[in-house]
Amino acid sequence: MTQIGLFIPCYVDQLYPRVGLATWRILRGLGLDVEYPKSQTCCGQPMANSGCGDAARPLAERFLDVFGKYKHVVTPSGSCASMVRNHYDQWLAGKPGFDHLKSNTFELCEYLVDIVGVTRADGDFPGRVGIHMSCHGLRELRMARSSERMDAPFDKVRGLLAQLRGIELVTLSRPDECCGFGGTFAVAEQAVSCMMGRDRIADHERAGAQVIAGFDMSCLMHLEGLIRREGKPLKVAHVAEMLEGARLS
Repeated sequence: MTQIGLFIPCYVDQLYPRVGLATWRILRGLGLDVEYPKSQTCCGQPMANSGCGDAARPLAERFLDVFGKYKHVVTPSGSCASMVRNHYDQWLAGKPGFDHLKSNTFELCEYLVDIVGVTRADGDFPGRVGIHMSCHGLRELRMARSSERMDAPFDKVRGLLAQLRGIELVTLSRPDECCGFGGTFAVAEQAVSCMMGRDRIADHERAGAQVIAGFDMSCLMHLEGLIRREGKPLKVAHVAEMLEGARLS
């Protein structure tokens, strides 16, 4: 069984292919057996978020058909990983191979930390960086402690990035607030979505960030659009791009 099936979300494939390539290089750099199945399609999240379950079902079924043969599925997207693990049951529960797929689909950072056991990132990324913790990754994948919980603090993304030489991770006043993207929410509720995005950007600006880092390019795409339209000097970067040149062990 090939160890890893690499799932690249639609918007990454079409708009940010460098993030997909960075993810591939990170996994291959660790000596892992990785395959990119060319027959993959959308996971169905946009349809499901819009209430179009009948349109999402065949995409979920295809995802199982394409990726069910792999030991692990890895994606540079917390929201897509959460879609498989937390929202596919309504269409795939009881189907052969689904339990395995559900338990073995991972966002890149959690895969590096929880499955591969990466404890060191030997690389460089000079500058002041704020981390945007996307909602799906934070509250559905549990990639960090959310502010409403009182258990011991942890943050899998920060733990990786903090080791890069020259990086200064700034402290946000509202570290786990939504950026307002929400997939089709940004279309249906454009004004609210943009207001939330501007609030998120302002928090990073107050903290002195030069770069907004994240593990969901969809959220970063939303923030980048607002930043670009308002002529702000902030940059955005996916965690995979930041870790690509580092030696992970």
